Amino acid sequence: MRREALGTALALLGMVIYGLEPVVIKSNPTSPISFAALSALLASLILWTAVGWSGGLDEIHENPAGIKPAFLVGFFGTALAYLAYSFGARMSTAINAALITRSEVLWSFLLAWLLLGERITKRLVVYSLVILVGLVFIMVPGHSVELRLGDLLLLLVPLFWQLGHVIAKRLPYSPQTIAALRNTFGFLLLLPLAAASGLEFSGFVIAEGLVIAAGQLVWYGSIKRINLSKATAIITPAPAVAIGVSVLLGETLTLYHVVGFALITAGTLGAIKVKSKVKTEGTP
Repeated sequence: MRREALGTALALLGMVIYGLEPVVIKSNPTSPISFAALSALLASLILWTAVGWSGGLDEIHENPAGIKPAFLVGFFGTALAYLAYSFGARMSTAINAALITRSEVLWSFLLAWLLLGERITKRLVVYSLVILVGLVFIMVPGHSVELRLGDLLLLLVPLFWQLGHVIAKRLPYSPQTIAALRNTFGFLLLLPLAAASGLEFSGFVIAEGLVIAAGQLVWYGSIKRINLSKATAIITPAPAVAIGVSVLLGETLTLYHVVGFALITAGTLGAIKVKSKVKTEGTP
């Protein structure tokens, strides 16, 4: 009972942490490349402390073959994802960033079907269409060309996250070690770009580094204690936190945002209740 309560509390904390992230990224006044690189560096330092504390360094020595795929996790999950997130949020709004990145579940279905052999059921297709309609409500009405480009970049963020997750799923390391390697490689990949464009530091780098590290530690701690589907359901309304903070900071909340948020939340909550299935021989 205590395990369930702690897992639930961690998932609720994760909802708040990830809800704040779009606001932090949007508020950053410095170069998006520099911001992404330095945030990944700070997150990796925090995560390596957690790895050392838990004795996770030994598993890297025991399984050095996992380093190469871990590099790809850093490439997709951190370097590409946070470049797209930082530029996309700057060209769009924090509200849009919070809502559009919730399309992660769609990319998850597609990649799981293509790369992991999971079966997509009719119910899953229906819920996916609901999520897509919600995204259309957010991305299409009344936007300038610049905002549309920002929204498209934001749409790529969860794709990069999911590509990283698919690779990470096969790594022989603990979640903390995977997260530490992911952010370390992400920082190393982003550093040359950041140095070429000029390294800039702001307090928001500290905030984002803490969000990344704390969010990943809290999330992994949650799914170790409760079902993944329950944790996902709890964290799904995270954009509500971003919306509330963004409105307080002066962003405009439209009816399209409200309808889009409702559809995305309903579609995601429905999708995670669908029982997992794998393809059988002869199944398309």
